Amino acid sequence: RHRRVRKKIAGNKETLRLSVHRSHLNLYTQLINDVENITVLSVSTRDKKFKEKSPQGGNIKAAKLLGQILAEKAKLKGINKVVFDRGGYIYHGRIKALAESIRAGGINC
Repeated sequence: RHRRVRKKIAGNKETLRLSVHRSHLNLYTQLINDVENITVLSVSTRDKKFKEKSPQGGNIKAAKLLGQILAEKAKLKGINKVVFDRGGYIYHGRIKALAESIRAGGINC
């Protein structure tokens, strides 16, 4: 499933790829430039700054908070547009809450 999604989605210097990984207890996000094969920004629910705000990382509330944090950090780096790579996960629940929160933060995805 992930390979099918990745055939169609790629990030470049202007439009980075927002990759999402969902585990049972946490969410992990990365902004990736696929042309140069570098990760520009990485945020997860296991980060110390996130744990100060929310102890749990595996629910919808945590996904919304993670989206806000990611949008703030991306704005500081001058990133306004990304391509959302849901990683083969269904666009529902935590994945949907994360994407909507990022859009609410001013990032076009």
